[in-house]
Formats: sequence, structure tokens, C-alpha cells
Amino acid sequence: MRFSDKLVVPPGSKVNLADWDPNETFGFKKGSKAEHVTAKTIARLDDLQNLLWADHRHALLVVLQSPDGGGKDGTIRHVMSGMSPQGCRVTAFKAPTPQELAHDFLWRVHAAIPAQGEVGIFNRSHYEDVLVARVRGLVPRSVWSRRYHEINTFEQLLVENRVTILKFFLHISKDEQKARFAERISDPTKQWKLAKSDLEDRKHWAEYVEAYEEALRRCSTAAAPWFIIPANKKWFRNLAVSSILVETLEGMKLEFPKPDFDLSRVHLK
Repeated sequence: MRFSDKLVVPPGSKVNLADWDPNETFGFKKGSKAEHVTAKTIARLDDLQNLLWADHRHALLVVLQSPDGGGKDGTIRHVMSGMSPQGCRVTAFKAPTPQELAHDFLWRVHAAIPAQGEVGIFNRSHYEDVLVARVRGLVPRSVWSRRYHEINTFEQLLVENRVTILKFFLHISKDEQKARFAERISDPTKQWKLAKSDLEDRKHWAEYVEAYEEALRRCSTAAAPWFIIPANKKWFRNLAVSSILVETLEGMKLEFPKPDFDLSRVHLK
């Protein structure tokens, strides 16, 4: 099966997250078989990243969004573990700085777009400006409501310049978030990961669901699709994300470049 076909949000379709089971595994079961498939897929990612770097005609942008505790850090740590740091950069988008606020909301995002041959990973992204900004009322509706069109136009520009965009929404349930927050509270090695704002945002779960649904509906395009990843089970999340990455990179028809001189005339001494 192709995970990309199963989990893609069809452009223009209505999105109701209640219809997407965050516990879905498509028949895969936790254990050695799933671990073997994931390990094999991640190893394949290493080969494909090397080929992307050598081909040097395309870039890959991976966007990760989720509720707090949804597994963005874990996805990066596990799925991207086989990638070379030389051609891979992770950007975590926090609250904008005064300098960033002095520009349009996409200014800081454009600066982090990967160059040809590179993989860029966004831990949160420009979508915060139609999620957090919307729910917390950081900007008026008249501002955030036009950003969907601006995001689509921006992403289309990137695609036309050979940046392939994969957007993953890591879908967890409210109960799963509660369990993960409780684990962070009880584990001294994880307490640093829990912020007061996380607890405050949890009170607005329904509002965030509505904001995510609109972003997924309005910004899943043929050029830059959204994928809804069932993420209650971390092992399946890793399998699904790594599989879609491999499917996408293999579909790019990447090639090793030919040497620019005649190797048959080379005589090593």
C-alpha cells in the first residue's frame, strides 16, 4: 500500500478530524515486523537523501504540525535519524522576534527554505499564523483570514522553483495528549518540555481542532498536499511519515550526475 494515497487530504475536500482515527494502523501491529519495515524505510531515506544532494536540482521541505505533545520532536529524532546533517536543516519556529514582526509573516519562513539538494524540516511553521494567531486572537480575523490564500500562493512559488513540499499533521486525541502531559509532569527528564502555554492551549482544544480543520481544507493543494498522520501510536507515526518521504523522493526520478570530463582518460599514478 502507498501511505501517501491513504493519508493525503484531497484538495478542496471538507476535513472533519473526528472522521480520522488517531489510532489507525492499517493492519500493522507493533512488533518486530513493523520495526523491521520502519528501519528498512529509514535506511532507504539515507540513500535517497544522498541522491537528492548529488542530483542537486530539487529541494525537499517537510512541514510538521500537531497539537502540543503531538510528536514533532520525536518524528524528527527517529525518522530523520539516517539523514546526513550536511544536507538537512531543522528550523523550529517560536514566537516571532521584534525583527520578524517588522516584516510580513512569511519573511522568516522564506529565509529557512532549503536550497537545491537539501532537506529542510519545519518544527511548526508558517501555519502557526492561522492556528495560534487565530485561537489566541494575536491578530484580527481580517488579517488571519487572508493568510490561507497568501500561504497557498507562497507554497506554489516554492513548488515552481523545484521545492517539493510535504506537510504532515500529526493527529493525536485529547486523551492521548493528556497522557503525554501527565508523563512529562511525572518524569523529571521530560518536565522541561511542558510549558504553561501548553496547558492553557489545552483548554482551547475544540477551537484548535476547528482551526486545524480549516487549514487542512483550505491549504491542501495538488502542489503542496497535507497528510493526516495517525499519531497516537508513535511507532506507526514513524512508519507512515518515513514511508511517505521515501515514496515522494523515489517519485522525483533523481539521478546521479554524469562527470564533466572523460574518466577514461584519467590515469592514476
